[in-house]
Amino acid sequence: MGNPTHFDALADSYGSARPPYPAELWERVRRTGLVAPGRRAVDLGAGTGEATGPLLAAGVDVVAVEPGTQLAAVLAARHPTAEVVVARAEDAELGRAAFDLAVAATSIHWMDLDALLPRLHRALVPAGRFLVWRHVFGDPAAEPTAFRDRVARIVARRSRPPRAGNPEDVRSTAAGLTASGLFAVEDIGEYRWSIELDPEQVHGLFGTFSDWSPDEVDEVAAAVADLGRSVVEHYTSWLIVCAPVSGAGRE
Repeated sequence: MGNPTHFDALADSYGSARPPYPAELWERVRRTGLVAPGRRAVDLGAGTGEATGPLLAAGVDVVAVEPGTQLAAVLAARHPTAEVVVARAEDAELGRAAFDLAVAATSIHWMDLDALLPRLHRALVPAGRFLVWRHVFGDPAAEPTAFRDRVARIVARRSRPPRAGNPEDVRSTAAGLTASGLFAVEDIGEYRWSIELDPEQVHGLFGTFSDWSPDEVDEVAAAVADLGRSVVEHYTSWLIVCAPVSGAGRE
């Protein structure tokens, strides 16, 4: 599902353009008890290491799986202690009971869950966890802003069909993760946060969105300049903690 080419072309700038995940999300990740020296994690769709880096910093041994060759090269240069595997998550050799933790940080929507989940279930130890999280760039509960109005007008002009499904919806994502019966949702956390951005930062960030054209990115950056060269964006992030179902799918 999906094509990594868009992100691979942005390998040198992707990590700096995307804001980090909020501290509250990482605190919930740590509360699993699986982020510690001696633990092993696999980061699926690792990009340039936005999740790999903090896991390594906590002493976790990380296998980072990334299909984009340029992204993987940047990842390996930034985090030389990670084992980088250039492959789709669905195709990577994950082994059996090899990992305490699996994570997919703003990447699960590109993956074929029917192919991935059985392999991942085998790869996790019985007490392991699969953590899925992402940013939602635009908090629907926040007060409307002039900048968000400009964003909505740009999106409304599109003639191309929208991307299938809604990868930003935490409930539908959770349903997809549990449909096979191999995993059960243990917890869902949602975190609201804000960030101030200038035109260059907006251009870099929106340029990483796979459904935004270069002309649209130029236009949205120009909107920031029109609005005083600084906008406050209200975003959310969510985290799904999944536990492997004991006995399901095990040979």
